[in-house]
Amino acid sequence: MIKKILIIRFSSFGDIIHCRSILKPLKEEGVGEISWLVRADLVGALEKEPNLDNLIPFERKAGLLGLIKLAWNLRKNHYDVLYDAHNNIRSLVVRLIVGLWGPKVIVRPKERWKRFLLFKFGINRFPKPFRGMVSYWQPMRKALGFKGSLSPKEWPLEPDPHEKEILKDRIVLVPATAWPMKSWPVENWKKLVEILGKEKFVILGGPTDNFCEDIKKVAPERVENWAGCYGLRESCTFAAHADFIVTADTGLQQVADLAGRKGISLIGPTAFGFPTMGTLKVLEADLPCRPCSKDGSGKCSREVYQECMTLLTPEMVAKEIILSRKP
Repeated sequence: MIKKILIIRFSSFGDIIHCRSILKPLKEEGVGEISWLVRADLVGALEKEPNLDNLIPFERKAGLLGLIKLAWNLRKNHYDVLYDAHNNIRSLVVRLIVGLWGPKVIVRPKERWKRFLLFKFGINRFPKPFRGMVSYWQPMRKALGFKGSLSPKEWPLEPDPHEKEILKDRIVLVPATAWPMKSWPVENWKKLVEILGKEKFVILGGPTDNFCEDIKKVAPERVENWAGCYGLRESCTFAAHADFIVTADTGLQQVADLAGRKGISLIGPTAFGFPTMGTLKVLEADLPCRPCSKDGSGKCSREVYQECMTLLTPEMVAKEIILSRKP
């Protein structure tokens, strides 16, 4: 029996949620204590997770020296397994310090050569579609001989009664993404609200997503704009309890996927954001240039900028929503 595992995944939000999916099957395999080293500003993506025993935050401002000190202290915990799910310079530092004292070390491969072929030459050697959650589970499953599989999990936090009542029978919209190239145009979100004139909506987003208020103005009597009103933990909770969600490739999409919510996933240039659990329906354009980016950064090669997203019309999305929400 494996008594102690340390998972290293500092960021980003979406990747943390992808990796979070392995906690349930690990516990089902009989693993005892699971600890997770994460960036302090992203602990909200993991708080109150029942399958996680220890949450270890790392402040970026502590720098390399702070990371070395933290790793030196962590080695005293005598982990049986260290899973480097990040595979970068910072995680390597921890791996070298903690991993030298006996634990079995597992590293999630980033397959940089495949990334080079894909993003430089358009040669895709990754599975189609690429399931991010599966990519975090496979190294653990293979290295430890586990037989379990991924499945949706009940989210451990509930919305407050007031927010829960508002969410009831509303469509949750997540229009903001970290990179503009993978965002569905704001005008399309506004048009979607217009087309679905009988539906009510809740918008989720961060404090800088000011454009969300423009979407609300289309029908303020039917739209609640919660962008910037809640923290990461609360936003995750809302996405995980959505009656129906429409989102691009974002961390909140991964939350809804992990929680088994129904909805629409708008996938454009990105390679690694496809949902895993089967409850989110993917809408995508069949273009030879896709995927062209790991996260939506970079430049668009099409004559029509963001054509992979603009081809997904509001009318198309509205039709899928209506079909998906039929009793």
